[in-house]
Amino acid sequence: MIPGEFEYHAPTTLDDAVALLAQYGDDAKILAGGQSLIPAMRFRLASPETLIDITGIDGMSYIREDNGHLAIGAMTTETDLEDSDIVKNGYDMLSDAAFVIADPVVRNKATVGGNLAHSDPANDHPAVMLAYDAEIVALGPSGTRAIKIDDFFTGLFENSMADDEILTEIRVPRPAAGSCSAYIKVERKVGDYAISAAAVNLTMDGNTVTSARIGLTNVSPVPMRSPGAEAALVGNELTDEVLEAAGAAAAAECDPSADLRGTVEYKRDLTRVLVKRAIKKAASRAG
Repeated sequence: MIPGEFEYHAPTTLDDAVALLAQYGDDAKILAGGQSLIPAMRFRLASPETLIDITGIDGMSYIREDNGHLAIGAMTTETDLEDSDIVKNGYDMLSDAAFVIADPVVRNKATVGGNLAHSDPANDHPAVMLAYDAEIVALGPSGTRAIKIDDFFTGLFENSMADDEILTEIRVPRPAAGSCSAYIKVERKVGDYAISAAAVNLTMDGNTVTSARIGLTNVSPVPMRSPGAEAALVGNELTDEVLEAAGAAAAAECDPSADLRGTVEYKRDLTRVLVKRAIKKAASRAG
């Protein structure tokens, strides 16, 4: 199939893009990398009346450390993330995820901002950013505002940005002393969505976990954390019993759907296993 008819705009500044969003409202869609939107349009799962292409706006692709956080421009591609020495040398969980997002062809075009703005619980970045306690920066007619990642995802393919706002930057806190992280994903084949995946971000004091954030991929209708798994870890050493308690809590809290990738029971148990593995992998990086 081919997309339906739409009006096309290619602004050269963010202000112009915001003005177009204000003009066309919820009939308009932002086109960034297009790796999710264009296929949806081809299958008539999305039929925007207006496309606002922001690929020609300068200054929206960057990866830099600034003021205690990693700043990622919304138009930064997944390949840029994968190749970044800053990410490789300081942000282990983000580096883990960068290598397992889709395939190289998609990563060359897909953008980090687009991945998050799409708010698909099957995408990899939502769980990773939840585990990192990241911030989303959005620009609208009233100016710029920062949105805590815990407040960002509101539903399936829905987030807390207004119709006239554009995601411009992602801010990931710089890992503190004693912090460690990992992302582990199981997929049917390279490039597929995860059957399940676990993003784990810990702070360790010796062998004891002092803080934990755990995000899960594609096992709920909304990108989710696992507070039960986090609570099972904090204040405890990583014994087999504690690991099993954390994995079991994540399995109980997730809400997967049966599909060609597996049954609900299989996905729950896979989540249990992956959370344990990601905790172990993260802890092995501590110090």
